[in-house]
Amino acid sequence: MTTTAPRASGRPIRIAYLLVPQFPMMSFAAAIEPMRSANRMSERRLFEWTLVSAEGTQVEASNGIRISTECRLDQLKAIDLLIVCAGLEPAQFGAGHLVHHQLRRLARHGAMMGGISTGAFVLADAGLLADRRCTVHWEYADWFQSRYPSIALSRDLYVVDRNVFTCSGGTAALDMMLHFVGEAAGPAIAAAVAEQFIHPQIRRQDEHQRLGVHARYRVDSPKLAGIIKLMESGVENPLDIRELAGLAGISARQVERLFREQLGMSPKVFYLKLRLAHARTLLRQTVDPILAVAVECGFASTSHFSHAYKRIFGIPPTQERRSLAVRNPGRARRKKTPRRYGGARG
Repeated sequence: MTTTAPRASGRPIRIAYLLVPQFPMMSFAAAIEPMRSANRMSERRLFEWTLVSAEGTQVEASNGIRISTECRLDQLKAIDLLIVCAGLEPAQFGAGHLVHHQLRRLARHGAMMGGISTGAFVLADAGLLADRRCTVHWEYADWFQSRYPSIALSRDLYVVDRNVFTCSGGTAALDMMLHFVGEAAGPAIAAAVAEQFIHPQIRRQDEHQRLGVHARYRVDSPKLAGIIKLMESGVENPLDIRELAGLAGISARQVERLFREQLGMSPKVFYLKLRLAHARTLLRQTVDPILAVAVECGFASTSHFSHAYKRIFGIPPTQERRSLAVRNPGRARRKKTPRRYGGARG
């Protein structure tokens, strides 16, 4: 199974980074810096890259920093890998958008297609994830699964499936690109690059994205960690405390004691906050009706949901939704000639 682009006649592997408005800077840096470092550590031009966008103009990252791109996506010619860097607004390209057509064009001409963070949404809308496994940032996984139920979604750090690769984002992009460095130049160069970035262990693609329950909530009781896992998997149909206690093999009184001793709150309050946090994610990421969000998070009515939401977050769900209207950058097009990067001693 091919998992990286071939290096024909010793030429560099050509990579294009498609920057989508509101892309995550951390993921982008983690995806491009290993290439620069690999060139430096190997003293060869292993990789070269160019930055592109739908309009060929500057693209604003989620932190507000604007990055200049070299050309429009439809001006891009021969490349080996294309990586879609997307973040807060992954579904902003509507059905039939020119971006999707151009991605399919590049795939037909042999380019491997990749997505970082929520880049999998763009690849899915372009029809490039059919019969492929993929991954996406854990915060967007439920939305992705509901939007594309036929696509096999993994919770791995990154997934390489034949000519398509996806990554959950953040520092996982570093591990994925180190995988490509290793295939292009060998494990010694990949290890040298990892060491340059104070990255002592290159993680495998099948490792989990999120910290374990113990680390996330700073609990040291295996029983309590098991109950929290049950709560996280039962957001839509919450179990009562007695049911949770029975599944954990302890009494309801012990459950109450563990939550109060290690988390400083009752299990009922913890469970409510967990469900409302999930609701907040859905309100911010989807256009699902508020009633649908309420039901998905285990509330029988919008009034109960709204009251609980306002009590925890200070605003009702309707205001949360109104405050997050999707922005439209609306930048003008301008022609530019692609520029290549990747000097051996950079």
